[in-house]
Amino acid sequence: MAAVIRSNASAVGSSDPGGCHFSDLSKKPVRYDSAQLLLVVDLIGTFVFAVEGATAAIEGDLDLLGLMVLAFATALAGGIIRDLLIGAIPPGAIRDWRYAAVAFLAAAVVFLWHRYVSQVPQSFIVVVDAAGLALFSVAGAAKALDYGIHPFLAVLMGGITGVGGGTVRDLLLARVPTVLRSDIYAVAALAGAAVMVVGLSWGLSPTLMTVAGAVVCFVLRVVAVWRHWNLPRVLH
Repeated sequence: MAAVIRSNASAVGSSDPGGCHFSDLSKKPVRYDSAQLLLVVDLIGTFVFAVEGATAAIEGDLDLLGLMVLAFATALAGGIIRDLLIGAIPPGAIRDWRYAAVAFLAAAVVFLWHRYVSQVPQSFIVVVDAAGLALFSVAGAAKALDYGIHPFLAVLMGGITGVGGGTVRDLLLARVPTVLRSDIYAVAALAGAAVMVVGLSWGLSPTLMTVAGAVVCFVLRVVAVWRHWNLPRVLH
């Protein structure tokens, strides 16, 4: 993911005349190196989402190959799509073998010990999924900013990173993506990414805003599931 997030023009919008130059809003440059932290976050999120994908494959009566494909797609498709859109080629999930290894490890765990995995309380799954969504959304937006993407579009890249894998999973299972029809899921990812990006544009600490964005996404997602919140629909 993003190795460095900067609030000065050299990292964000320096090559885009229409971009939002954070240095115009905060004259004192802020920099922190979070490569290792973001790598750990990515790998944890990858494992969690791969488990979800593998579990969905079993529910869809897919074979071992289908299980592996769905685990990989659920865990990594969002990040791959984002990297292709921002020009980070080859995508991090393809360039670094550890991502695929973690995804396939999670798939193997589900395949071999599905009886025990299926007994994990649903409430725990919701919390872990919300944590993965939060970490992926802010990390995705951070990488987009690091590649000079306009802040508004960086928020969208954060959302794509968080929900892209689940969307691809549902499409492979021939069903309408869950993020488009139930719960506050994609909205939570976008909200978390937006909090981080807006905070950076105000010149606040990148570390602080990364944590704040992740917390907002996590809390909104968990509360939405608890309170059964959904976006409004057209009444027929």
